Amino acid sequence: MLESNSVKVEDKLYQNRYRVDEGKPHVCIQPHTVPSEVLQKLVKLCPAGCYAKADDGTVEVTPDGCLECGTCRVLTAETGDLDWNYPRGGYGIQFKFG
Repeated sequence: MLESNSVKVEDKLYQNRYRVDEGKPHVCIQPHTVPSEVLQKLVKLCPAGCYAKADDGTVEVTPDGCLECGTCRVLTAETGDLDWNYPRGGYGIQFKFG
């Protein structure tokens, strides 16, 4: 049974910080007019919510806040829908413990 003072995932994630590398995103979606099934799934599967469907039906990524968990990298490994690299040193997710 869960205790009444349990901590929510959102509260723990708030402890993390993300340093944006302006103009050098570590995740880029390949140009597309119709998103692949995998890209459409990323809209729901990304734990950080970095993927969204645009008004024109394409999928866009906003890597600010990316947890660098690799979910998108694994899902698109065979499709080539993404260009994914680790952020440059000092940028990206900065995990805090507390």
